[in-house]
Amino acid sequence: MRITLVHGDLTRQEVDAIVNAANSGLYGGGGVDGAIHRAAGPALAEECRQIRERLGGCPTGRAVITGAGRLPARFVIHTVGPVWRGGRQGEPRLLYQCYVNSLVLAEEYGLKSVAFPAVSCGVYGFPIEKAVRIAFDAVEAHPARRLEEVRFVLFGERDYHVYRREKERRKKDADTPE
Repeated sequence: MRITLVHGDLTRQEVDAIVNAANSGLYGGGGVDGAIHRAAGPALAEECRQIRERLGGCPTGRAVITGAGRLPARFVIHTVGPVWRGGRQGEPRLLYQCYVNSLVLAEEYGLKSVAFPAVSCGVYGFPIEKAVRIAFDAVEAHPARRLEEVRFVLFGERDYHVYRREKERRKKDADTPE
């Protein structure tokens, strides 16, 4: 499985699934969540409503999957990241679970490519320098069976550079003999 980075718009990615940094009620909010809901159209909101009726929403750290409406992706995996409260209330573990549960869903649906935003790093306030390590740790630990590509799509230039530095650091560490 290869890990790629893109500085751009998550809603324009031609992958099997994009991951939505959702809220627990699966209502289109601000940031990435709002952009995905606006681009996908009313079909996405309807599927989220059905999930709310069936499951009551999506707890922090978990993930659910819907169709993608008008997006170029086939599916949207909605995961609810933790709100940063200093790191002592299980936020790192919950963020790790967001990535793990999203990847598990991707595998269950036989997907080959999935694109993630920087989950919890917007209005939820998770420090990107901590979040990027968790994201890479979760993806690198995933035993990919069908997944061929995990793409991190970063809208902001600063976020993109933080992810690029982490990817380069990991490559350097992997290339350094022990």
